[in-house]
Amino acid sequence: MDPNDIAYVLVDEKKLKEICQELGKKISEDYKGKKLYLVSVLKGSIVFMADLIREITCDCQIDFLAVSSYDGARSIGVVKFKKDLDIDPAGCDILLVEDILDSGVTLSYLKKFIEDRKAASVRICTLLDKPENRKIDISADYVGMVIPDEFVIGYGLDYDEKYRNLPYVGVLAPHVYQGK
Repeated sequence: MDPNDIAYVLVDEKKLKEICQELGKKISEDYKGKKLYLVSVLKGSIVFMADLIREITCDCQIDFLAVSSYDGARSIGVVKFKKDLDIDPAGCDILLVEDILDSGVTLSYLKKFIEDRKAASVRICTLLDKPENRKIDISADYVGMVIPDEFVIGYGLDYDEKYRNLPYVGVLAPHVYQGK
């Protein structure tokens, strides 16, 4: 990776750890005594989910969904399913774990998809919330951090499948994606 690809670090490793600890504590309190399933929305949320689950003290299980609504830097506005849940969500308390709430298209679709399958509850936990770019009126129940309308990468977030392994959230330099 070229260091010039990163305009600046938006959320450093220390802050990411603090976010996971704070969210984990709140989720643990809210779901104590319930049948909690954390559902990671692949691929972007896997790093966040791995750190978050270690901070949750109540009983929980995990599952994964894989969907896509982006082509590179461009939202295609349609959610494409790649992997469904392994569990039946009926009667379960589902917490969708996402890397970023951006346009709202994906999470709105997934929330309704799981609600329609008779889940006891469906809530959303997102590491990053970018409300300036919202196209659908949806909000997260748990938010790590509200961020400006920047193209972010790292800590699971990608651009064309690159940069996911960065230990921080950075802003991608515009020269990397402009004109593509």
